[in-house]
Amino acid sequence: MRTLVVSDFHLGARLRRDVLRRGPALEALLDALDGVDRLVLLGDLVELLEGRPARAIEVAEPVLRAIGERLDRGTEVIVVPGNHDGELVGPWLRGNGVPPALDAIPSDATPVLARVTTWLGPGDVRVRYPGVWLSERIWATHGHYLDRHLLPETAFGVARGLLGRLPRDGARPVDYERAGGPSLTRLEALLTRSLPRPLAGLVDDLAELLRAATMPRVPRVPRVSRGPLARRMSPLTVTVLGAQMRRASIPALARVVHRLGVDADWVVFGHVHRCGPLPGDDPEVWLGPGGRPRIANTGSWVYEPLLVHHARPPHPYWPGGAIVLEDDGDPRTIGLLDHLDAAALH
Repeated sequence: MRTLVVSDFHLGARLRRDVLRRGPALEALLDALDGVDRLVLLGDLVELLEGRPARAIEVAEPVLRAIGERLDRGTEVIVVPGNHDGELVGPWLRGNGVPPALDAIPSDATPVLARVTTWLGPGDVRVRYPGVWLSERIWATHGHYLDRHLLPETAFGVARGLLGRLPRDGARPVDYERAGGPSLTRLEALLTRSLPRPLAGLVDDLAELLRAATMPRVPRVPRVSRGPLARRMSPLTVTVLGAQMRRASIPALARVVHRLGVDADWVVFGHVHRCGPLPGDDPEVWLGPGGRPRIANTGSWVYEPLLVHHARPPHPYWPGGAIVLEDDGDPRTIGLLDHLDAAALH
């Protein structure tokens, strides 16, 4: 059985950095679907946080229809919403009460979810949240719960009133859904949709740098020659990418897995847009405490100029990352757009 896991399309984003709206990127993804028995869409398919849902859906429809039409009838398609497309299931969760344990969600739980799952047909489309078992030893989730653990817990007591209750051992998904506190993701989306486009681009670039700074072995950021993030920004990029949090995301995800009681050998996630582990990565970084679980990230389908401008693939932040599973083998990272240059994507 061949499984393809992809994540973070962000279709309909205001800044148009979602590469699947462009023909070469979409054709590469469709070609990769040939021979796939199961497709896992691991969150942030549609950009619904920017307050432009109608426009985002308009952009997403032809892409998702093309994916559905390319798959053979009966192919299993699993949709796992993330934080940027959480409204696919959010109203249903709020209306029905968040159950103690989340898993299967009706494919027509909300009108927009019903449209998305219909476009992905005629495959066997199912919705799971917050994660799904891909085998007895591999669990997949979008990964946005890890944001609750990015602040060192020794400092949490200082900010308890600001950040809400931090889920502890024995937590359930409902505890993460109700954790409360401010959301940097929502703040980023608010600024992106409210500011003039040049300033919105600056906010998006800085947010991507902060996300990159929580991941291991971030490569040197290429010099940006155009736009507001020119030479004067290079000292900031160096500072941010050298920040102490550069290895925070993987330990935070491992903490989520432990507190939810997920007993997996492998955890596959998205959210942070950093494909890995890749050749040359330190394998020890991609491990939970004590060496378990092993962790892999899908990467994204977003072109982030400040991270990849003037770079060449293979690159951990180059769009088009994916995870392949063959039968019961280990997850393997691939770059489906590594043959395309920036002109075809940006």
